[in-house]
Amino acid sequence: MKRFPAFDPPEYVDWKPDPALVRAFRSTLETNPERARIVSTLTPDSKLQLYRGLLRARLHDVELKRWVRTGVISKAWLGTGEEATTVGPVHALERGMDIVAPMIRNAAACCEMGMPLADMLRAYLATADSPSAGRDLHVGSFRHGVLQPISHVGDMVPVITGIALTFKIKREPRVAMTWVGDGSTKTAAAHEGTNFAAVQRVPAIFIIENNQVALGTRLEQHHLPADFKDWPASYGVWGASFDGNNVLDAYAVTRIAAERCRSGNGPALLIAETFRMGGHATHDEREARDTFPAELFRSWGKRDPIGLYEEYLKEDGVKAKQLGEVEADVTAQVAKAAEEAIASRERMPKAESALDGVYANGR
Repeated sequence: MKRFPAFDPPEYVDWKPDPALVRAFRSTLETNPERARIVSTLTPDSKLQLYRGLLRARLHDVELKRWVRTGVISKAWLGTGEEATTVGPVHALERGMDIVAPMIRNAAACCEMGMPLADMLRAYLATADSPSAGRDLHVGSFRHGVLQPISHVGDMVPVITGIALTFKIKREPRVAMTWVGDGSTKTAAAHEGTNFAAVQRVPAIFIIENNQVALGTRLEQHHLPADFKDWPASYGVWGASFDGNNVLDAYAVTRIAAERCRSGNGPALLIAETFRMGGHATHDEREARDTFPAELFRSWGKRDPIGLYEEYLKEDGVKAKQLGEVEADVTAQVAKAAEEAIASRERMPKAESALDGVYANGR
């Protein structure tokens, strides 16, 4: 895809495929028979839809960063480098039936569940026609199956558990899914929600998005041992790890988890190994660079989830021209959405709407 020197991480600007990492991308799938079987059932169009999703995620973030640089907004929370951890799992679910609760870094879950990109961008502008009518930049749409999150990381775990419990009580073959950052695993809400889900055997999927850092605290400063591979067993639930930069691995393992959930086998705890290619938000990117050695950024920069997937698709017979056409289409889609969102600034919330939807105001 096109690289943007002003907005992409520097490691992505002159990205070139590393032959060993390209081989590893494919072998990750081939060495796991169950996941390989699932990937083999994907049609060429389904694989391109995953590519569209990755592009939408990246270009959505590029647009937000452009807005920050040009003074439209003050800062933005991005998922650059972690797109596959969001896009793959969402595509493994059933749109119109399942429910997701994304963290702010999983914003791509919204458009992949069918929400308009313009609405996602309007949330940052706090317009009257944004999903929360200007109240919150966190975005969701329950009619699209997206539960709007809150700032308190980890708190969506018990909420998703409750939704999954209703699916179990009603005997509906539906799944509820959310993501948990490596830092938010330390919250009481995340632990209590996971434990309750395990005991009640609800159809919920929890993805621990291990991007190696909690705000500005490195993983080894807040977590022992070095990874989360033992966590599913500690809760007595089925679990698996996957390459968070490999959209097909993410898709396949989530499909397996969802099928188990629908069959009444209780929740699943999935661990995604990935890396945040920037700051907690756009305002502290320098802090992020000071938090980790430059070599770590270079290493993960070679594993750009979009670049590696493009190489996989080319090996799979997809022509560069076709990839370019898909990119041009998605680029135009995001540009149109940004234009629509900017136009919405003519429709800011009215003061008298402040109490709309407020169920308790202290009076």
